[in-house]
Amino acid sequence: MSEKMYSVEQVAERLGLHVRTVRGYIRSGRLRAVRIGKQYRIAEADLAALIGRPAPHVGAVAVEVSSIVQVDGVDRTAADRLGTLLLAGAKSVRDPARPLRIQTVHDDERNRMKIVILGGAAATADVLHLVEAVLDGDNGLLAGAADGG
Repeated sequence: MSEKMYSVEQVAERLGLHVRTVRGYIRSGRLRAVRIGKQYRIAEADLAALIGRPAPHVGAVAVEVSSIVQVDGVDRTAADRLGTLLLAGAKSVRDPARPLRIQTVHDDERNRMKIVILGGAAATADVLHLVEAVLDGDNGLLAGAADGG
């Protein structure tokens, strides 16, 4: 079963918005899209979800968790591997209403990595479990990292 797909330009025209606005919606997670080559394609169902998004219920509880994880004893290569793994995991989260955002930074002088996680409670917990599994496991993912991570 094939679903109709729209380009960013088509969506912008249908909604009476600027193309940059539609791209901003995609980057922020407000509008789901699939990247094919250098272009985005938006499914008809995702466009309908954007247009007809139900208003939040009065008194509805929204939870967003912000976490900062500091990992000591991690060299640049290991930090890059861990960051790539976490960012790939964040992109697999399929809740456009609550996108998972992850930022990583590495301090070469101190061999220290900081991971900033913003998102829903369950998705954040999944990321923290992933970090723990990678750092505590003898899986070779961080081969070359200094001991004491």
